[in-house]
Amino acid sequence: MAKIRIKPLYIAILVILGIIFLPGYIKFIRLTAKNIYLEMEITRLERENIKLNKEKKRLETDINYVEKVARESMGVTREGEIPIKMQKAEKH
Repeated sequence: MAKIRIKPLYIAILVILGIIFLPGYIKFIRLTAKNIYLEMEITRLERENIKLNKEKKRLETDINYVEKVARESMGVTREGEIPIKMQKAEKH
């Protein structure tokens, strides 16, 4: 049975190639992961943008919706109404 001998020159060449290409490969992997994350973020933001555009259009066209939003978010009341603040019960 013949023994396979690896010459030190081949080992040195492999080490040098590893030193040269490994940092670039690691950077490539990181950038690929970042690209995937950013594509997901773009998709999420596009969905949010569509939702906000629908909300904007509804606020521009539906006066009843404007009143509802003003009442819920800012506590706006009509003349003669008395606002009642409700507090959530604390759980022990």
